[in-house]
Amino acid sequence: MTDSLRILVTGAAGLVGAEVTARLAAAGHRVTALVHRNPALVRNDGTPLETGAVTCLSGDVTKPRLGLPEATYRELAAGGLDRIVHCAAITDFGLPDEIYQAVNVDGTAHVIELARAGGIPLVHVGTAYVCGERDGSIAETELDEGQRLANAYEDSKFRAETLVHKAQGDGVRAAIVRPSIVVGDERTGVVRDYKNIYVVLRLTTEGRVRSLPGQYEARLDLVPVDYVADVITEVTHRFEEAAGRTFHAVGAPLTLRDFSDVLAEYPPFQVPRFVPATSFDVARLPRRERSYHERVITLYESYFRRRMSFDDAHTAGFTTRRAPGNAQDFLRVLIDHCLESGYLGRSPADVTEAPDRPDAPGPGATSAGNGAGPAGSVRNGAGR
Repeated sequence: MTDSLRILVTGAAGLVGAEVTARLAAAGHRVTALVHRNPALVRNDGTPLETGAVTCLSGDVTKPRLGLPEATYRELAAGGLDRIVHCAAITDFGLPDEIYQAVNVDGTAHVIELARAGGIPLVHVGTAYVCGERDGSIAETELDEGQRLANAYEDSKFRAETLVHKAQGDGVRAAIVRPSIVVGDERTGVVRDYKNIYVVLRLTTEGRVRSLPGQYEARLDLVPVDYVADVITEVTHRFEEAAGRTFHAVGAPLTLRDFSDVLAEYPPFQVPRFVPATSFDVARLPRRERSYHERVITLYESYFRRRMSFDDAHTAGFTTRRAPGNAQDFLRVLIDHCLESGYLGRSPADVTEAPDRPDAPGPGATSAGNGAGPAGSVRNGAGR
């Protein structure tokens, strides 16, 4: 039994944050959840955390002292915490740069300030996609390799992780966990929020988007939310062994050919065609399909041409939890749940049109949820 620790979790209302919070509370730790607006913490399966299991603290990571009263902040910094787990982040794509700056970059800087002030070990949750558009094997030890970052989300997470590395050089003790594309439960496929890859899955299987710019040898890395939460929890428990290290919380790579082959197993589904970007011309698409491309697909298209794989040697050698071994089988589990829940498989007449700017979290999503300041404009718990 791990000794009881006093742990602050930011982004505790998010998909990953809520699962981490629940695990830490169940292990007997005294968990404080930094919340911004809504104090209700709901797990991935829809189960609320029991009242009294967690202390909710109203704050805002975008503000100095996390938006806390000075006395409260001083208490936390003066021995009130044994760990900080920083999950709060904006993970939606297509938002103004200043929102990513305020939440992902400034928010991380403010959390680092608390860790430094109190000498508190920090577990920072980033994203494996700080690798940007690099191909090949991505090592856990790598960060700045001159890569091109595909969007403002990736750029902000890269800058946030850079701050953590710099703080380590200044004496802050930290460990970093980098999830890839966070999706549903490994065994059941259940997911609280149908976002990121689910948005593309719905548009393509319904035939609303029939062609995508991409390469069949490109790879998606889908990772179960429960696996990610387990890795973060174990790093938090065993921080003395994890300190100074980075851990990829990733699944098995899924090529777009594998992705297409699985979709073809489901008779009601349309299977998208991937066209090399040099040959793809959005102007030649039908008007309605072109509209979906402009509003949704452009947010994701760079992920359909990347040919990277994430090395997770640190994680495999550290945790007792094993990642899913068969990417196609796991995709089937996810799709089966989407069909059972009604998210997929309905006729187009029964499906709500895609909004002008869908809530579209990016890879590695941890939380656009409580404790993240401007994230009040985004639904809580953006799921990475």
